[in-house]
Amino acid sequence: MMATNTDSTRNLYNNTASNWVRGEPSSLSDFTARPAILELCEPIAGLRVLDLGCGEGYCSRELRRRGAGEVTGMDLSQGMITAARSQESEDCLGIHYEVGCATDLSQFGDRQLDLVVAVFLFNYLTVEQTQQCMAEVARILRPAGRFIFSVPHPAFPYMRQAEYPFYFQVEGAGYFSQRDRQFPGRIWKRDGSWLDVQLVHKTLEDYFDALKAAGFNTMPTLRELRVQPNHVELDQSFFKPLVDYPLHLAVQVTR
Repeated sequence: MMATNTDSTRNLYNNTASNWVRGEPSSLSDFTARPAILELCEPIAGLRVLDLGCGEGYCSRELRRRGAGEVTGMDLSQGMITAARSQESEDCLGIHYEVGCATDLSQFGDRQLDLVVAVFLFNYLTVEQTQQCMAEVARILRPAGRFIFSVPHPAFPYMRQAEYPFYFQVEGAGYFSQRDRQFPGRIWKRDGSWLDVQLVHKTLEDYFDALKAAGFNTMPTLRELRVQPNHVELDQSFFKPLVDYPLHLAVQVTR
């Protein structure tokens, strides 16, 4: 991975890893994105799974609890992996965590995995890195294996002011002209605290061109994830500011 955004991402998450540790949904996307992504992963039972960009292991643990046969979690940040291993030592789910780079999955053999999941990984990668990562994912997936990933909806930062409870600070930059530029952002938790996040902006074309170049030729399943009525019912002040905005994309493709 390139030094600029790689170092920035590693440092951000090494410094804030403890803020991400949670045993239940807390941040906005824990409600508006992760449940839908995990639902896309079904059926999970017995599968050999890689959680790429696993952070402190929130989704890895849920995948294992849902019956995955083997789960490996990989993240660039040593701080995040340390936090994930700490959770594993308490819960003992049998998940293997390792520090690694999403553009180099050489520790995995060809056609080795049933499912690769990448939850909010690609917003930290450039167009070139995204292409490299997706090519590696295609290599390690078995025939009929699935790749499921989520990203912030590329249009969202350009549709709303940079404010609570979720934003990327694009400052009026152009949707097409600012490809590969890194922007800071924040996503809030329901308790009023927030998490600092980043966005290396890419267009919809960038994501789907990368999938095609990697050899994913089947029609993808696409979900535009957003605030749902049950979210507003749970906490109106937190969720209502984002009603009717496209917050995230979830994509599933088959090898």
